[in-house]
Amino acid sequence: MLLAGDIGGTKTNLAIYSLEGPLGSPLAEKTFPSTRYPNLESLVREFLSGFDLKIKKAVFGVAGPVVGGRVTTTNLPWEVDEEHLRNVLNLTSVHLLNDLEAIAEAVPLMKDLDLHTLNEGRAVPCGAIALIAPGTGLGEAFLTWDGSRYRAHPSEGSHVGFAPANRLESELLQYMRDRYQFDHVSYERVCSGLAIPTIYSFLRDRGEAEEPAWLAEQLAAAKDRTPLIVNAALDKKRTCELCVSTLNIFVSILGAEAGNLALKVLATGGVYVGGGIPPRILPALEDGRFMAVFVRKGRMSGLLARMPVKIILNPKAALLGAAYRGIEL
Repeated sequence: MLLAGDIGGTKTNLAIYSLEGPLGSPLAEKTFPSTRYPNLESLVREFLSGFDLKIKKAVFGVAGPVVGGRVTTTNLPWEVDEEHLRNVLNLTSVHLLNDLEAIAEAVPLMKDLDLHTLNEGRAVPCGAIALIAPGTGLGEAFLTWDGSRYRAHPSEGSHVGFAPANRLESELLQYMRDRYQFDHVSYERVCSGLAIPTIYSFLRDRGEAEEPAWLAEQLAAAKDRTPLIVNAALDKKRTCELCVSTLNIFVSILGAEAGNLALKVLATGGVYVGGGIPPRILPALEDGRFMAVFVRKGRMSGLLARMPVKIILNPKAALLGAAYRGIEL
């Protein structure tokens, strides 16, 4: 049996697969709130205690840079080590990979029902593929063709410096430097679930629009303000101008960075947008703003306009990719 995991800053998905035959549906699967556990091994032990199954090896996609079989999770206070996990869980082998690398592994396995097309484009056979995924944080990865199949590669490109595209975004950058004393504002800081409340506060503080009293009350009581802001932005019955503007900035920055990544890896095979947020905000991604900013790259605009752009709808993509890597090992 193979244990596969998708370890995120908000939640962790674990599943058990059979190693006999092609990759099928998991024999067991469960989702856990990551922050309730002091480390990964305690979470895994709780999951495995509910089953009488002999696990041989494990593969975990982890939100953070994996170096030498170790990773310090980006949005969790966890230190994860392959050798330590192998010993404490009594497994034959443990393999760690970046969570976006895990999603990238799943991209070639995607079916039409797993995807939503933003730009049909025309994929170049065997061309490189770019992957960007806003969730709790912002992840990036890419795939290249090795002559027989696509190979996934990790990246920490979301931590490069944010480049404002207009005056409003420049003000946002300065706001974050002044309010939070950041000496480095990355794309993850302005384009993730963690970033959405910050963008909202920036717009509210600069007087972009009046904050509705009902929303202020809900935000004050909420542990996670992001879903409230996103839902209010998409609510057609009770419009919140502040929330709509927040989501518009988020989508514009996401489109710009997706275009940046597409150029850096020359993603003629397509650009895939994953993570937990995009499927929830499809109307905001479909209104033309994302693609307009995505292709706004001067002399390279025509190249970007020909690249297919697809939203990953399958919430278990990282889990599937981790399992696929495990079957290969």
